[in-house]
Amino acid sequence: METALETLSRAELEAEVLRLRRSGAASDTAADTADARRQALFEAIDDGFCIIEFFDGPHGALSDYRHVEANSGYERHTGIAGIVGKTLRDIAPTEAEGWLALYGEVLCTGEPVRFEREFVTAARFIEVSARRVGPAENRQVSVLFRDITARKASEAALRESEALARDNVQRVQLALSAGAILGTWIWDIADDCLAADEGFAGAFGVEPGADLATLRVEALLQAIHPDDRPGVDAAIAARLAQPGPYRHQYRVRGRHGDYAWVEAVGRVEADEAGRAVRFPGVLLDLESRRAVEAERDRVTEELRRLTETLEQRVADRTAELMRAEEQLRQAQKMEAVGQLTGGLAHDFNNLLAGISGSLEMIGSRLAQGRFAEVEKYLAMAQAAGRRAAALTHRLLAFSRRQTLDPRPTDINDLVDGMADLVRRTVGPSIAVECVGAAGLWTALVDASQLENALLNLCLNARDAMPDGGRITIETANRWFDARAADAHEIPPGQYISLCVTDTGVGMSADVIAKAFDPFFTTKPLGQGTGLGLSMIYGFAKQSGGHARIYSEEGKGTTVCIYLPRYYGAGEAERDGGAHFSAGSGAAQAPGQGVVLVVDDEPLVRMLVVTALEDMGHTVLEAEDGAQGLRILQSDAAIDMVVTDVGLPGGMNGRQMIDAARCDRSATPVLFITGYAENAIIGNGHLEPGMQILTKPFAVGDLEDRVRAMLPGQG
Repeated sequence: METALETLSRAELEAEVLRLRRSGAASDTAADTADARRQALFEAIDDGFCIIEFFDGPHGALSDYRHVEANSGYERHTGIAGIVGKTLRDIAPTEAEGWLALYGEVLCTGEPVRFEREFVTAARFIEVSARRVGPAENRQVSVLFRDITARKASEAALRESEALARDNVQRVQLALSAGAILGTWIWDIADDCLAADEGFAGAFGVEPGADLATLRVEALLQAIHPDDRPGVDAAIAARLAQPGPYRHQYRVRGRHGDYAWVEAVGRVEADEAGRAVRFPGVLLDLESRRAVEAERDRVTEELRRLTETLEQRVADRTAELMRAEEQLRQAQKMEAVGQLTGGLAHDFNNLLAGISGSLEMIGSRLAQGRFAEVEKYLAMAQAAGRRAAALTHRLLAFSRRQTLDPRPTDINDLVDGMADLVRRTVGPSIAVECVGAAGLWTALVDASQLENALLNLCLNARDAMPDGGRITIETANRWFDARAADAHEIPPGQYISLCVTDTGVGMSADVIAKAFDPFFTTKPLGQGTGLGLSMIYGFAKQSGGHARIYSEEGKGTTVCIYLPRYYGAGEAERDGGAHFSAGSGAAQAPGQGVVLVVDDEPLVRMLVVTALEDMGHTVLEAEDGAQGLRILQSDAAIDMVVTDVGLPGGMNGRQMIDAARCDRSATPVLFITGYAENAIIGNGHLEPGMQILTKPFAVGDLEDRVRAMLPGQG
């Protein structure tokens, strides 16, 4: 009986089980016989089989089902033991709703379903089919489980094999097109005889005239480099044990005795019993590729060496380069964006070439005693350095990593102070009108960067009105609820808007969508870099606000900067250092203070220390936060601290100052930093007595800050 049952199809098995179940219920006399036959049938089916029966919940809807019958195959296929009598929520409470919906649909509609599912507990893939038992009133559904793990594994293996085969075919095709194939071979594994062409034989050092149809594999393997031979033997053995695609790289000695890199690509073929019988393949030339890679590595190392040398040379001239930084910033402010002419890599390579070449010419002229020409090359190096600093500043601006010094600011006062400069800059053909809102809230913002952004917007407006027109600069209080804030991509709350409107040519929707993208510009080549608006956008986002463009072609453009309202106490200020604490001691005579300098970069520390000593100050030095904190917690008299923010050793500059504030709360602190580290600002703004100076900085800027912050030095 079992043999006959095993030959039945899946549908026939299910139908027979259900028929027997119905016949068993129809006759009490034949009940035992039907049950016995049905049980035998259950156990004869290798597939898992069960019958589930639905029952209602408190409100009449189908809430669960119970397993009323199951064969032994059920546990084998699902990994669930003792299923009879258990409900769905007993065995899978987290997945109950999904199974109820699936099988409930079968019960209600009478439409059978079939799907595949991975049962993790049993580590198998199962094909599941379900159909209703009799009418819907019976509330029963039969479920059959069939193990398809082997089929899934075969399909995955086939896909992998096909992918490898495609990869090898592609590699051979590429090699053919590049002329990289040295030769071909076919190895008859049973006879241990290898047939090859002349190219393959020559690569393995086989002398001319040899019988290329009966080469011996062991003799050929002797030509492989001794260091590579173990790997080749292992790779071949592994592939002979499990036929399939083969690929390996090694060195082989040719007819002239020189070793050359090759790559063998082939496939071991098997007979019906799975034994390796044939191994065809091609031999590819790797020497050209290896040479290119070696040259690439050599050039990379050479560039690295040159970069290290260049950094040292640039460091030797840092003081001279930094003196022009303030002038460069002013030039950027007046020229709006600067003079980027290409991509970043192109610009930086040009700058490095200018600095490196100038320094080399300075060294050459000094060695030749031609001192009169040194100044020319020094000026060239300084100019390249200033351009590099400017480019870095722009990049930090639109990437929202520039160092900001936010202060409570009255934007109406800021606009009034900029009005005359804007009018002179845009020219007499353009009228400038300033409309300041009454009762304007205070903003927490870096005033100098906001001035720069305002000037940029006015210059863009001027360029949009070549025949003249009107620029309106307007401020307003804005309150954004959740919906409006979401549209403006900012948190809900109160904001101050600063808007610049022109009567120019306007922008299309496509241009507006790209206007804030770095390097996007509609201006002719050489008249714009595409960084202006992206810098403004980055500044607004970094300040906690946003920037938006409203425009219509032929009718003009409005660009608005939204800045969060400042809720702190105190009046808005325009003077950068007016509110800082002056220190705890009596006023010092100019140039007689004690300054602690903390910086882990020796060259920067040397520059700062030298500048302060030239001013007449006494200088204490520390190279990390821990060493600086020990000095601050000592009895040393310290009138001011100049510290980098990014310090090694697990304690940055801000953490060092915070740890020492309880003893030196009135000591002024000047942070010097190369970018906007989050560690500088703790609660949204700097505390009284703290200022920021951005690297690279001019020595004159450092001296001015020290004079302003030290008591009695102004």
